[in-house]
Amino acid sequence: MHVNMKHQHEYRAIWSRYGDRLPSVDIFVCTADPHSEPPSLVMATVLSLMAYNYPPEKLNVYLSDDGGSILTFYALWETSAFAKHWLPFCRRYNIEPRSPAAYFAGSDKPDDPRTLEEWSFVKDLYEGMTERIDSAVRSAKVPEEMKVNHKGFSEWNTGGTSKDHQPVVQILIDGKDKGALDSEGNVLPTLVYMAREKRPQYHHNFKAGAMNALIRVSSVISKSPIIMNVDCDMYSNNSDSITEALCFFLDEEMGHKIAFVQYPQNYNNMTKNNIYGNSLNAINQVELAGLDTWGGPLYIGTGCFHRRETLCGRSFNKDYKEDWDQGIKTQQPIDQTEEKAKSLATCTYENNTQWGSEIGLKYGCPVEDVITGLAIHCRGWKSVYNNPPRAAFVGVAPTTISQTILQQKRWSEGNLSIFLSKYCPFVFGHGKIRLPHQMGYCIYGLWAPNSLPTLYYVLIPSLGLLKGTPLFPEIMSPWITPFIYVSVVKNIYSLYEALTSGDTLRGWWNGQRMWLVKRITSYLYAVIDNIRKLLGLSKMGFVVSPKVGNEDESKRYEQEIMEFGTSSPEYVIIATIALLNLVCLVGGLGQILTSGQNMLWNGLLLQVVLCGLLVTINIPIYEAMFLRKDKGRIPFSVTLASVGFVMMALFVPIF
Repeated sequence: MHVNMKHQHEYRAIWSRYGDRLPSVDIFVCTADPHSEPPSLVMATVLSLMAYNYPPEKLNVYLSDDGGSILTFYALWETSAFAKHWLPFCRRYNIEPRSPAAYFAGSDKPDDPRTLEEWSFVKDLYEGMTERIDSAVRSAKVPEEMKVNHKGFSEWNTGGTSKDHQPVVQILIDGKDKGALDSEGNVLPTLVYMAREKRPQYHHNFKAGAMNALIRVSSVISKSPIIMNVDCDMYSNNSDSITEALCFFLDEEMGHKIAFVQYPQNYNNMTKNNIYGNSLNAINQVELAGLDTWGGPLYIGTGCFHRRETLCGRSFNKDYKEDWDQGIKTQQPIDQTEEKAKSLATCTYENNTQWGSEIGLKYGCPVEDVITGLAIHCRGWKSVYNNPPRAAFVGVAPTTISQTILQQKRWSEGNLSIFLSKYCPFVFGHGKIRLPHQMGYCIYGLWAPNSLPTLYYVLIPSLGLLKGTPLFPEIMSPWITPFIYVSVVKNIYSLYEALTSGDTLRGWWNGQRMWLVKRITSYLYAVIDNIRKLLGLSKMGFVVSPKVGNEDESKRYEQEIMEFGTSSPEYVIIATIALLNLVCLVGGLGQILTSGQNMLWNGLLLQVVLCGLLVTINIPIYEAMFLRKDKGRIPFSVTLASVGFVMMALFVPIF
């Protein structure tokens, strides 16, 4: 459901219509590692969320730090001070975006002298703050003189590690405190730091566990009826996003049916031709929008506004009516509130409770967001997809092929594990959600199994070509029609979908290459890992995707040069298949030319076309193996291994 003209007018009038009855909003941001997710990047996200066009006394921003790092706490303390200048600056000039990192990187100096003076002052403050934060991260130490500025630093006096530490809850800005004001005397949003307890003997359930701890901790600090969560690298790009989402929740006809409003994931670092196929344009503009017709989009884990009650397990009832005025109006002394909140973030709190099963985000799956959204839909609720002209949230896409493979493996592994579990949409959703909605969920669950037919088609037809063995009907046979029809129509539609979604022709071609790469690496590994888990040979894990790269990698990314650089099994697979198809094409064509055209038309034409397309699409791989000299090339050890595997494949008696 896209924002139509009716909603464009509504969200401008919503403040005057509801006034003090506007619901308060709790905003959750999760981070886990100050080295993979630099605190200065996370703080830019936090500042953008504090600066929404929404009554600040109704905004509560929570940062969950699963690394329990004093560096992240220090960065948030610095942010709480800078916010006193940043928020008035945003309001006065109505700037977009409200991430200071994105704003100052993309804005020119103003012409007006008075504006320029303030712009320069705020910019200097921001750069000074980020330099102090980055310096602390580099030295892995907070300056001693800084620690006396807030009592929260004493939480780290007892020591601890990222996997073994006590719970920490610190209210850095108390929005209910009349003294918590910005530089112009306006109320500031509440700002809270939380690091839930971690002990080696207790499973912490990754991001789902952090989100559930945030739900509980916020229930004694603000308890807003609306909860929004966003990844730490997805800053707010549209200061009206809260008001737009509330237009759906507050709709007098349909609002009571809506459990969550999902915004798409957008990225600000995409290359012109989408070198790694990470734009998600087709998913955002076609697939999620299409699901809106059948009950709503999936919960994708970021950029989502929830009703608190649906996250806490409430089933839909047609007589349900939300109390938007709920929330904590009076605040106990901060020390008492913090101690109470800490007790809700301990390792043992969830023992013998329904947290992780019936309450909060579900445990036991790498994509806890999808399975949680499915459970909400199966309890009778609807969701809404909102994709406004100005993107609501913008983040950082993977900038190397290794990051892309890691991200896709996590997504596909999690979605396949859902499909193979009791939460399979066809089973769990039977009789609860409509069949098209079940099928919409299963699209993603079947990503990983696509690796198996893909491997067949990139190996067997090419080997058959080399050995002169036809695998398809003769070109003049009517039985060839289905093969040609499916191939042509699928690719024409794929190209149309990509171009209408904003991709370039070359971007679509890059996407086809990455379609192949993902299926022979990420999705194949996802299938193997799921089989191992079903056999009890491995357990679920979670790897934080790095959000930064080095300068050389960034330069090659901007030039749209594929980044390899290190040795890995995934690169061996990619190089082996590329090299095998090149050998098979050269060898197969050589045999055809020496034996005459009858052999070509006798059934090998489709194999020549398929093998030729695979060779063409892998040209950047050959360049990385044999021509490039930069540090991002495929290492010689990988090339050598791929040559060995190709030689083995050529001598295997398949036919």
